[in-house]
Amino acid sequence: MGSGSAANGGGGGTARVPMPPARPFLETLGGNMKETFLPDDPFRVVRRERGCGRRAAAALRYVFPFMEWAPSYTLGTLKSDLIAGITIASLAIPQGISYAKLANLPPVLGLYSSFVPPLVYAMMGSSRDLAVGTVAVASLLIGSMLSEEVSAAEDPALYLHVALTATFFAGVFQALLGVFRLGFIVDFLSHATIVGFMGGAATVVCLQQLKGMFGLDHFTTATDLVSVMRSWRWESVVMGCGFLFFLLITRFFSKRRPRFFWVSAAAPLASVIIGSLLVYLTHAENHGIQVIGYLKKGLNPPSATSLNFSSPYMMLALKTGIITGVIALAEGIAVGRSFAMFKNYHIDGNKEMIAFGTMNIVGSLTSCYLTTGPFSRSAVNYNAGCKTAMSNVIMSVAVMITLLFLTPLFHYTPLVVLSAIIMSAMLGLIDYPAAVHLWQVDKVDFCVCLGAYLGVVFGSVEIGLVVAVGISILRVLLFVARPRTTVLGNIPNTMIYRRMDQYTAAQRVPGVLVLRVDSPIYFTNASYLRERIARWIDDEEDQCKEKGEMQIQYVVLDMGAVGSIDTSGTSMLDELRKTLDRRGLQIVLANPGSEIMKKLDSSKVLEAIGHEWIFPTVGEAVAECDFVMHSQKPGMVMGSGAPHENLV
Repeated sequence: MGSGSAANGGGGGTARVPMPPARPFLETLGGNMKETFLPDDPFRVVRRERGCGRRAAAALRYVFPFMEWAPSYTLGTLKSDLIAGITIASLAIPQGISYAKLANLPPVLGLYSSFVPPLVYAMMGSSRDLAVGTVAVASLLIGSMLSEEVSAAEDPALYLHVALTATFFAGVFQALLGVFRLGFIVDFLSHATIVGFMGGAATVVCLQQLKGMFGLDHFTTATDLVSVMRSWRWESVVMGCGFLFFLLITRFFSKRRPRFFWVSAAAPLASVIIGSLLVYLTHAENHGIQVIGYLKKGLNPPSATSLNFSSPYMMLALKTGIITGVIALAEGIAVGRSFAMFKNYHIDGNKEMIAFGTMNIVGSLTSCYLTTGPFSRSAVNYNAGCKTAMSNVIMSVAVMITLLFLTPLFHYTPLVVLSAIIMSAMLGLIDYPAAVHLWQVDKVDFCVCLGAYLGVVFGSVEIGLVVAVGISILRVLLFVARPRTTVLGNIPNTMIYRRMDQYTAAQRVPGVLVLRVDSPIYFTNASYLRERIARWIDDEEDQCKEKGEMQIQYVVLDMGAVGSIDTSGTSMLDELRKTLDRRGLQIVLANPGSEIMKKLDSSKVLEAIGHEWIFPTVGEAVAECDFVMHSQKPGMVMGSGAPHENLV
């Protein structure tokens, strides 16, 4: 089959695929860069305004989203935010103290971190429902990674300085991701990765907190059960198990009756108050119950001079900051998008990165460690009826009052209560239903989840993260290097062609093999596709011989899913054309995109195949092939070099 006029004859009304108009290289490059880094076109809000003043105001509103809702803020909205802010403050105070302990930092840093960062986020964040504060997983990461080289017990001042420096680096990294529109990097942490990583981290944290729950200072080396149990402090065991049971019961009750969400929100603070009263009234600190002790009164002291950029510890702080920053971003953005979906509004992921980064940079200069948007606190904020980010400001005011006047009241707070609060929060992070869902839907995603979980539990948080991200990237590479190709068949009495392994009614067209390529064609998969298409042809010819059917004369490639192609891909198509020509077969392309057409034209492959063998749809391509086969004179030779005649 060649490039003669007959290819045009059967489809007198057949549309041809047009060549896209030529564009200057710089214009094309600029368009591609814009689609990659600015898919949401963030400057449109400035462009559509007229006048320098209005454009400047629009730019300020883009950088500081609070300027959009602040002018129309009403007393009714304030009432809703006031209730939500006080509610999340009751959760933030005990959680802040508990998570600081988890990071091996002074407990008061947990309160500091619930004061300054929420104020920054209220001005720069685009989510109305996100409640900012410290989180358990980031606290665990900081504690475990820094403890590898710096001891919090032996040199607490150095440990604190490195932790603040890691927070600074995390903020810089997060802000740079947002400024340079590199948010897609966070997407490498898939949902399956986060589920497994969070579950593994929660398991490790729960095991760590058993020491506090049992009141252990030094665990016995004896192996008999009696000696082991004697090393426990029964007072701590009773108090810890009692408060853990109380926290789990309140959470279960709130899930069963969502309108009583405030019960689980107030439970941690109630546990702290009740536990402190019990210790104070019974003098339990003299009977083995460890307490927080002295908490410094006053607001956050400046800590810019505490940042440690010296060579022995700078790389440790940088590594810890990048890893914890990515994890915190993934959690915060995922939580913000979830609640935005419930209320039918949109949040800008890159703006959120800038907001998170700025609040962590400012936080590191004001004695705060890493913060983000925890799910538990944000869920309470959402259920409490928050309307805007003002609820974060109200929470900050409540924490400020606590820092100025109420810190002495936490002197008698038992550490075992903090362990119970941490364990109850961690048990909520072990998402069994999500793991089961992954197994039912996608076994590979389940393996990613399991790899992250086992890596964290049996290795370290870094190993678990590397394993999960490595499996995810390997999966992406396999999808690119080994793309799916499928045989399409015709739905009877239509011009529609669908996968034959999915549509049982789809039928083969005699003499025509229709194949669909489901990925871009690059150097990574060009050789594989050439071999796979050749194998499809061999299999089809063998099947035709067995059934005594007409042999293949045309191979139609559906290029609709081929979004782009490189020089290796165009060379592969040219080689495939030559191979099919030697076998007396004609290659036909259907539905190639504009980039594909430009690359094929500039590489002369389009000319070699022939413009007449390029069609906008599979149906038109097959109709033309069928017409040529039925109108061909007997004895004519098939092949790209043998033009056929138009017998219409």
